[in-house]
Amino acid sequence: MMNLLRKVYLFYYDGFRQMRIGKKLWALILLKLFILFVIVKWLFFPNLLETKFSNDAQRGSYILNQLTDSKE
Repeated sequence: MMNLLRKVYLFYYDGFRQMRIGKKLWALILLKLFILFVIVKWLFFPNLLETKFSNDAQRGSYILNQLTDSKE
């Protein structure tokens, strides 16, 4: 089993080491992921609970009320 894992690791290690344009593509992919998950989240999804409530107990009770409130 360890021999198989070592072969798989060496296969990918050698493949990434010999890449030329692939390294630039991976850098572009990582940049896009950073933009999507960090910058877009920061701009469009602010932490509303932190601005409305001052402590964790108030936030927790608000979420509990929202989840268990029956609107029927």
